Amino acid sequence: MTDTTSQQFTFKAETKQLLNILIHSLYKDREVFLRELLSNASDALNRLRFEMVTNHNVLDSAAELSVHITADKDSRMITIQDTGIGMTRDEMIENLGTIAQSGARKFLDATKDSKVDFAQVIGQFGVGFYSVFMVAEWVRVTSHSFDPQAEAVSWYATGDDNYQIDRADMSERGTKVEIKLKEDASEFAEEYRLKNIIHKHSDYIGFPIYLGESKDAVNKQTSLWRTSKQEVTDEQYKEFYRQTTLDFEDALTHIHVSTDAPVQLYALLYIPSKAERGMFSLRKEDGLKLYSRNILIDEYNKDLLPEYLRFVQGVVDSEDLPLNVSRETVQSSGLMPKLKKVLTNQVIKELESLAKNNTEKYQTFWQEFGPYLKQGVAANPADADTINPLLRFKTNLNPETWSSLEEYVSRMKEGQKVIYYIVGEDPKSVLRSPHLDYFHSQGTEVLLLTDPMDSFMLMGLHKYKDFELKNVSSADVDANEKPKEQPEAEKIPDADFSTLLARFKIVLGERVTDVRASNRLYQSVARLADADDTVNPELQRVYRFLGKEYEIPKKVLELNPSHSVLKNLLKLEEGAELQNIIIEQIYDSALLVEGLHPDPSSMAARVQQIMEAALARKSE
Repeated sequence: MTDTTSQQFTFKAETKQLLNILIHSLYKDREVFLRELLSNASDALNRLRFEMVTNHNVLDSAAELSVHITADKDSRMITIQDTGIGMTRDEMIENLGTIAQSGARKFLDATKDSKVDFAQVIGQFGVGFYSVFMVAEWVRVTSHSFDPQAEAVSWYATGDDNYQIDRADMSERGTKVEIKLKEDASEFAEEYRLKNIIHKHSDYIGFPIYLGESKDAVNKQTSLWRTSKQEVTDEQYKEFYRQTTLDFEDALTHIHVSTDAPVQLYALLYIPSKAERGMFSLRKEDGLKLYSRNILIDEYNKDLLPEYLRFVQGVVDSEDLPLNVSRETVQSSGLMPKLKKVLTNQVIKELESLAKNNTEKYQTFWQEFGPYLKQGVAANPADADTINPLLRFKTNLNPETWSSLEEYVSRMKEGQKVIYYIVGEDPKSVLRSPHLDYFHSQGTEVLLLTDPMDSFMLMGLHKYKDFELKNVSSADVDANEKPKEQPEAEKIPDADFSTLLARFKIVLGERVTDVRASNRLYQSVARLADADDTVNPELQRVYRFLGKEYEIPKKVLELNPSHSVLKNLLKLEEGAELQNIIIEQIYDSALLVEGLHPDPSSMAARVQQIMEAALARKSE
């Protein structure tokens, strides 16, 4: 027969150290003590429900499966009572004493190794209950097992060296936790505070939680993400999004997932209509709400989707989830990559559907979240083939509309073997780039890449299907192909042009590696081309955006032998000041178009000189 007399147990010497770790190191927010106790109550209720499937000899079998919370702010007391499976004396010692007797030493030994990940080791020990000592002066747990023959028993501790087991006077089934709050934790005796915590962390526990004298449950009990899609209305989806984000605009779309393979998973995800959060948004960080069996375990989980999909909002719930003791972070396990894969595939599938069936809405998405996908191409090469069809671009022939790479390929000229692009500072100025002269003249379509993230994207986007991507600034062109519907302009004679080239080299000196004639300029007077050993222009831009030490790369200046500016430049006296400053301006203008000029305002004085000279010559 079990001994039911009062008995005091002495915690081992390391218990204080262990509790100190739990109270001060493990948890980020003291309010989670209530989440832990309600989670324990929910587990006890679930265990009883399972027991009653096969065993009808249960104490108080007709009692409602529920949790009751009462609070007294004057005495700083909270009581949390469930009608769950309850505990016997031996179970009480095992469940509430294990940490002190067997778990503590193993836990502390494991964490002595500096290489051990604390978050992984702590998960081996059931110590969530002890988070209550963050707020408690003392705790009394009284319990009566579901077994009608068992006697009620109580456990009492202050978090110091001892805990005490006593016979108790409790006739109803379940467990009651009485907490005497510390003075600095008296806020938790306020009903409104408890209600807010329940709504935040335990709103979707599947049993009613009653607070005070109210006969209405505080928690919703039924989680929308666990409800069949067929039973959820559009308005319910919208209302849930508003409640969880306080976003005043409807989400662009939602994704409702329920699956048992390859993992057991419920999820309700939203793609917001705006990338920027409003000032009243409840979501302060990226990440999904992660639940286990309707218990919130992580407010901002960043491991369930790749970083390039971090804009997605919503909840994920899995009963298979292994947790660490504090539920602040999820243990490393094979399950998380599986969850991530399933969720990522679902989001990508939804974006593909949106792009195919609702072009206008997808363009709204792209304008807000396009940079995220571009980042994904650069940072996640393995996902590039999945992301590439979702990319959108404007082109020189369609500068006002967005096109996919597939649409670009469908419009390619016969015999075209590469996808051309140009990198620039903004959509308007890039259309005036001299690099586009040849392609404009041939009616060849070129992608316009003017977003800062485009240079990063190009580090991962080298090919689409069988077509390589090529920067027009370095693309080979057929000089024998003449501009369509444009008469060929007369070129400067070779001897005169050689003299002009020499003059450019003298004036510009070491700022350029060479000055030469161009075979691809029609409208522009000059362009800057990369020397053979120069870092590619995309990488040059990346260095600039990252703030790395950066010098203007020395380039080759190519001149248009047919341009009127150069023809008139030859008419000026060789070495004249006006000729020199025009040469300087041609070079600076080329730098400006490339987005490489270090100080555009420095050109103002020279431009004024050129204007004065032009006006003076006109008045002669």
